Amino acid sequence: MSQIKVIGDALPNLPWEDKPEGSQEVVWRYSHNPIIPRNPFVGANSTFNSAAVPFNGKFAGVFRCDSTAREMQIHVGFSDDGINWQITPERIQFINPDPEVTRWEYGYDPRVVWIEDRYYVTWCNGYHGPTIGVAWTKDFREFHQLENAFLIFNRNGVLFPRRINGKYMMLSRPSDNGHTPFGDIFISQSPDMIHWGCHRHVMGRSDGWQSTKIGAGPIPIETSEGWLMFYHGVLTSCNGFVYSFGAALLDLEEPWKVIHRSKKFLIAPWEQYECVGDVPNVTFPCAALTDAPSGRIAIYYGCADTVTGLCFTTAEAVVDHLKAGN
Repeated sequence: MSQIKVIGDALPNLPWEDKPEGSQEVVWRYSHNPIIPRNPFVGANSTFNSAAVPFNGKFAGVFRCDSTAREMQIHVGFSDDGINWQITPERIQFINPDPEVTRWEYGYDPRVVWIEDRYYVTWCNGYHGPTIGVAWTKDFREFHQLENAFLIFNRNGVLFPRRINGKYMMLSRPSDNGHTPFGDIFISQSPDMIHWGCHRHVMGRSDGWQSTKIGAGPIPIETSEGWLMFYHGVLTSCNGFVYSFGAALLDLEEPWKVIHRSKKFLIAPWEQYECVGDVPNVTFPCAALTDAPSGRIAIYYGCADTVTGLCFTTAEAVVDHLKAGN
């Protein structure tokens, strides 16, 4: 067993459920999934692919809530325990003196991360096609929108939780304007969270469950052995796309260099709430909470593009799994 150390803060109130007795799984599902139904408020059709973070001793998050008009919107939510959530029915209204920055077409699949003195939100933002929107907040009441990070077309914008060699870094998946039938993970660097460049290829598609496209999931977790990145992979079956997820370990100083990556998926659509919904056969991770001293990890993931699930693991278990070539 590795003696892996997670770099970060203690989170004693991490939502958690012990692994079922006799289970051999590296990642195991919460026994009361899904934790968020498709319609937590009137007018919501589905709530999935969302992000949660510790906030003021409790939890806050940004949630994808598609409306019954099938508009893709993002909403703020709060929770005492990270499991039971109250989500605001009105979508987030972003602030910027330039109305061109805040013009709204759609927004989906948000991620949230604390960097230095504020929380940053990234999401797939509609601006003549999908790109990566960026905003910051300190209180989850006011959200200040910055310039879009990239030109269209792009998805799965995921920031690292600190600067690396003085630069902010963001993972993304360049795409097209449709339901992208391809895609690799890239990394981009910025001195100011506005101007992005120095693009590097991180990793491409592989065999089996990740043969069509891949994309970064939750905020990477810093460990003594590298950045632990969970990511989704897609295969094209005779019945359409199937979304599963695995993990990779990236170099701490040059995170475009992959040390290990999953050969086998960690979670795939097996349960009914993952297989049946608006988009069948989807397990899509967007957030991970970590208690650094114990290495315990709670992962939030979208299920069938309809509801939100929760699953658990430890950094040690995942890294050992990767090192074993799994």
